[in-house]
Amino acid sequence: MSIDLRSDTVTRPSEAMREAARDAPVGDDVYGDDPTVNELEAAAAELVGMEAALYVPTGTMGNQIAARVHTDRGQEILVDEQAHIYKWELGGLAQLSGLQVRTVDAGDAAVPTPQQIRDGYVEQSLHEAGTGLVAVENTHNARGGVAVSPEAIDAAADAAHELGVPVHLDGARLFNACVALDVDPARMTRAVDSVMFCLSKGLGAPVGSILAGSSEYVERARRVRKLFGGGMRQAGIIAAPGLRALDNVERLADDHENAARLAAGLDDIDGLSAPEPDTNIVQVFSDEAGLSATSFVERCEDAGVLGGAHGDHLTRFCTHLDVSRADVDDAVERIEAAIEGSFQTSGSR
Repeated sequence: MSIDLRSDTVTRPSEAMREAARDAPVGDDVYGDDPTVNELEAAAAELVGMEAALYVPTGTMGNQIAARVHTDRGQEILVDEQAHIYKWELGGLAQLSGLQVRTVDAGDAAVPTPQQIRDGYVEQSLHEAGTGLVAVENTHNARGGVAVSPEAIDAAADAAHELGVPVHLDGARLFNACVALDVDPARMTRAVDSVMFCLSKGLGAPVGSILAGSSEYVERARRVRKLFGGGMRQAGIIAAPGLRALDNVERLADDHENAARLAAGLDDIDGLSAPEPDTNIVQVFSDEAGLSATSFVERCEDAGVLGGAHGDHLTRFCTHLDVSRADVDDAVERIEAAIEGSFQTSGSR
């Protein structure tokens, strides 16, 4: 049986979630009549310290709605060059909102500094559309699940607000950051104008994400959700597992422990390098083994461990609620056997 570490999106709903879906009271959510969706939105808004929240089908839709509501067409959005909203959402910022993207290299910090925001800011004029939004990400997916401190988020947001620019937080794995840093979610989002978080990653729901902000902002977002095709009807059937998912925040610590164990085990294998992760995302470098990420992933797959190539020699593994400590140990053993004989003496450490 394969050990699936491709992403924390592969989790399967628990029996409690399935029962909740079956028994959920429902109504037409476009009319605001679905009591289960309304309950989820209220609970989610309170959890992240916002006035209101909107249930959306996916995190990508949540981010794209956020950008559309905050900005005018032609404006710039300022992001880290590795940001998910920029790199992995099919150019949605341009296609759906007519936005230009200005990138900065946030590096290991994973969030632009106040100076980078000031330097990247473009003032609106007769000739320039100007900066309409700053977007930050926590945890930062492409930078290895880095948990960004609330102080760093505050500093970026304060710099943007001083320039009159709103801030959106792509918090797809927000609760991983909160658990890793022992920070209340409402504290993490205190300085931003909107936040998106996923129910369908580490929290284990089968589908759905939340976009939260002020009441006025969410009402505008509701119209854009309809425009983007996200207006659902008896959505309580899928919102009910999302409510159960909110109970899974604290158990994310288990995923972090398993990720640290996985990284340590892989780092001990000749030819592999796996830095200690902040959260549940493990980055593995296979260049010293003489293996491209694609070749490494293929060998792992043949051995029954699924991962994903994220660079020439960079592979990503994600721990999640369907992966136990025993699975992690088994995965390390399988991977070690899979690359046996591939390590090149010329690249030894």
